[in-house]
Amino acid sequence: MQPLNHLHVIEFEGIGPGPLCGRVLADLGARVTVIARPGTSSVVDKLSGGGQAPLREGKTVVELNLKHPDDVAQALGLVASADALIEGNRPGVMERLGLGPAACAAVNPKLVYGRMTGWGQQGPLAHAAGHDINYVALSGMLSLSAVHGQLPVSPPTVLGDAGGALGLALGIVSGVLQARQSGQGCVVDAAIVDVVAMLGGLAQWIAGTGGLGGQGNDRPSVFHDSPFYDVYRCADGGFVTLGAIEPQFYALLVQKLGLADVDPAAQFDTTAWPALKERLRALFLTQPRRHWCDLLEGTDACFAPVLTLDEAARHPHNVVRGLYAQTPSGERRTGAAPRFTPLPKAHTHD
Repeated sequence: MQPLNHLHVIEFEGIGPGPLCGRVLADLGARVTVIARPGTSSVVDKLSGGGQAPLREGKTVVELNLKHPDDVAQALGLVASADALIEGNRPGVMERLGLGPAACAAVNPKLVYGRMTGWGQQGPLAHAAGHDINYVALSGMLSLSAVHGQLPVSPPTVLGDAGGALGLALGIVSGVLQARQSGQGCVVDAAIVDVVAMLGGLAQWIAGTGGLGGQGNDRPSVFHDSPFYDVYRCADGGFVTLGAIEPQFYALLVQKLGLADVDPAAQFDTTAWPALKERLRALFLTQPRRHWCDLLEGTDACFAPVLTLDEAARHPHNVVRGLYAQTPSGERRTGAAPRFTPLPKAHTHD
């Protein structure tokens, strides 16, 4: 199923989260028309190594020079028949081009005008440059990776850019649903810092109860200090993860690891955590990652190996799920998510 096959989106091409939002919508069936600057982007070329930009796949590309009035008029003509628009410029840029919300509403009052920025349309930082790592930092979420004074680290483009793209996609679909009911379009202000802060709501709640540690309190944290929620190095240099928070999962983990002298009922005795964590560190270092996968993967011990991108593409579960595909030239592509299937037909009884 492609539930958005009735949706037409105009994407004013930018870098990163805006095009990713367009790709997400296209993967779900939307017809996405990209308005691109003539020529190529030096930044995109450097990041992609000169290869084909995957975020254009599944879209129709129209090259327009928006400094020319005729091309601006052509862009407005495309907007007039669209359901939604994506733009990722700094505040005020589209208005100066004659393509701001007011100009577009004049030709299409039902339009959902999606604005993808890092800092949002208003605020002291609204006009400043920034990237993924900056937005994640300001949201407070980057600090959560600074365990016991370690340097905070965030996976590039995943939390900020990709989170922002999903936020804008949700905003566009929500706006279109509202517009089709009311006949009135809207502007979607999708600021990455807003979206990342929103996605951190669970972390904020846990931190507020003192459960995260390292946020101005010394209380041991399940996520940073416990032996049953951590990353461990193996004998071959690989890594594995444990996340056995629930008592029944922890009891199974203890049993699988052969820790007969460890009482599962004492799981949350924080005074015992440091010694048990050191014991687990030493234990995992005795065998290669493959050994621990054979022992724990697929059980309720809440286990997974830390895979490289290449290993993830080959992992049996991800292969069955169809998470990754290869282009004829050998480049890797990710599949659409989430997935949609029809509801089963109701059984009738004679």
